[in-house]
Amino acid sequence: MASNGRGSGGGGKIPYPKHVWSPAGGWYAQPANWRMNTIIAGATMFSIVAVAWNFSAGRETWARKPEDGWYPSRYWSKDLQKYDAQDRAAEAKKE
Repeated sequence: MASNGRGSGGGGKIPYPKHVWSPAGGWYAQPANWRMNTIIAGATMFSIVAVAWNFSAGRETWARKPEDGWYPSRYWSKDLQKYDAQDRAAEAKKE
C-alpha cells in the first residue's frame, strides 16, 4: 500500500478546554500513580467478590440430591459434600 504522507491513528492530540474538570482525569489523563491505583482497585474488587462468594456459598442448599455429574459447587456446598460422603459410605458398605 502506498504511503500518502499522513500517519495513521487519527493524528495528534486535539485542543480541549482546560477549564473542564473530570473525576476520571479528563482528556489524555495519565496520572503518575496509575499502577498503584489499578492495584488498589483490583484488590478492592477481589475482596468484595470474595466476601459475596463466601456469603453465597455458605447459604447454598440443595433440596434434593442432584443427578450424577460434575457440579462446580461440589467443592463448597455442604449439601453436596454430605451426599458424596453418603455415596462413598454406601459404596464401601457394598464391598
